[in-house]
Amino acid sequence: MADVAVMQQLAPTGRVRVAIAVSPSPSAQFAIKDGDTFRGVAVDLGRALAKKLGVEAVLVPHNASGEIQNSAADGKWDVAFLPVDEERKKFVDFGNAYHLLQSTFLVAPGSDIRSVRDANANGLGIGGVANTATFRAAMKATPDATHIEFTKVDGAVAAMNEGRIGAIALSRESLAGLAAKIPGARILDDAFLNSSTAVCVPKGRPAALTYASEFIEEAKASGLVRRALDAMGLTASQIAPAGMKP
Repeated sequence: MADVAVMQQLAPTGRVRVAIAVSPSPSAQFAIKDGDTFRGVAVDLGRALAKKLGVEAVLVPHNASGEIQNSAADGKWDVAFLPVDEERKKFVDFGNAYHLLQSTFLVAPGSDIRSVRDANANGLGIGGVANTATFRAAMKATPDATHIEFTKVDGAVAAMNEGRIGAIALSRESLAGLAAKIPGARILDDAFLNSSTAVCVPKGRPAALTYASEFIEEAKASGLVRRALDAMGLTASQIAPAGMKP
């Protein structure tokens, strides 16, 4: 049984409110809408964490990780599973990592772009989701390109299909699912971001952070993380090493 401090910080309403980001295709972070509910790695981990605490999990859907980080101080959620970067650490406290993240570009059908370096070109429109670790890294890697922010992944897909952008910046896993929605689009072999995806909590909840990190280590060791990834078709995704911290 978790101690009082953990329950107060991780389930202050008597339930664990799990913030999830929703996308057309799944990743170690992104969940997908399935009828009236959601499926995804973050969903499975959040529900397992709540079960360990002995309380109900409540899913709190968001359009993207940037929305989750920006609402961290609003008291609307208790735990999330997000890509790590330095900017995001201003908003949340990260615990242990459960996934090794790599992000790159999906380029439009017929594009001559073969590498991240090629994407750093004047006049090339690159789309990404606002306030995300991936899009911040993409902008840093391609300063000469034109960067266009979207609130949801769907917006970037529509923009490429309409010919308004020539590349989309996302995790390699997410792009694998999107490629089928844009016939002829191609994922680059190299990457502009190598990071991790980790459990996190709003700032100032040290007991919750410790408990959630211990849960992540148990989830990796028991095979729960692997099963959650595989259930979403993410069989090539790599699990973070034991004890890995951002």
